[in-house]
Amino acid sequence: MAHDRFRKFNTRDTYPDQDLDNDLCQVVRAGNIVFLRGQVGTDFDGNLVGGNDPGAQAEQAMTNVETLLGDAGAELGDICKITIYLTDPKNREPVYRAVGKRLKGVYPVSTGVVVSALAKAEWLMEIDVIAVIPDRRD
Repeated sequence: MAHDRFRKFNTRDTYPDQDLDNDLCQVVRAGNIVFLRGQVGTDFDGNLVGGNDPGAQAEQAMTNVETLLGDAGAELGDICKITIYLTDPKNREPVYRAVGKRLKGVYPVSTGVVVSALAKAEWLMEIDVIAVIPDRRD
């Protein structure tokens, strides 16, 4: 197989409140390219972190990002593209502050999008990441 898949899950188990049965994973590594599933303010046990605080949700999402990149042999410095989805433009500053703190010196390209909603009402933001692992580390 040309891809490695990390943290496989089925939506039936992850979202028991919904009638779904999809096989997904949190991370796919294809060669040196790493694709992450969109990360929100929920930890890997399914607990929302930060409640109604978009900055705290972004902190948890970035903790997830760092962990998942590590699963695939990557690190935050390998991030090339980040897309941030916000449910309210007023949340931009606290979310971008939390993300920027973790990506200091990385300089990825970034796109910000305001959407009417995310998959769950309690999610105030979602972060989508693509990283490229260098052939060798300096």
